[in-house]
Amino acid sequence: MTLRRTRDVQVAATRASILDAAERLFAEHGVAAVSSRQISEAAGQGNNAAVGYHFGSKTDLVRAVIRRHALPMEDVRRALFEQHRDSADLRDFVTCVVCPYTEHLGTLGAPTWYARFAAQVITDPGLRQLAAEELRDAPMLAAVSAALQRCLPALPDEVYREREDMAHTLIVHFCAQRERAGTPDWTATATSLVDAVEGLFQAQRTLRHGG
Repeated sequence: MTLRRTRDVQVAATRASILDAAERLFAEHGVAAVSSRQISEAAGQGNNAAVGYHFGSKTDLVRAVIRRHALPMEDVRRALFEQHRDSADLRDFVTCVVCPYTEHLGTLGAPTWYARFAAQVITDPGLRQLAAEELRDAPMLAAVSAALQRCLPALPDEVYREREDMAHTLIVHFCAQRERAGTPDWTATATSLVDAVEGLFQAQRTLRHGG
């Protein structure tokens, strides 16, 4: 192995250690409560500036954690969408919403921290916006959303968007709860969530203010 290659491997290992430590600490304590110094120490880095050197700001590090998981979830989403793209069954596209998340969590071993990290992100407006910016590069997410909405032609756009937001919030927080409890069954979790989210989208709409 050349000196350059050895250096690249070492850098990749250091970045992975920092990401692992950041994800765990953010999940346990919240993003705002964790400093870059604490992350460097937890990652076993003698240099307390390691986070800044490898990632830049803490915001850049949060982006890196989001991106680390968004890419494999998009791959799962693409495979599911290709399987169901010609379907008119709402449940098929609800599966495309739920299962990329649960299947990815199932690949991470135990314990996992990502669901609790994601729960931190979804409840903080600034972090949620940051995640939305990262997910603009996830075209299958948009494709699934459009296909899901086509299965609900009677649902006004603003009501659909509201329920879509509810669905993502439910998925993230329920998975965080299961993750926190330890050794979750992600297949069973997915089935429960698909049932619940399908029902959420199909729920009767109560008219408000004459709407």
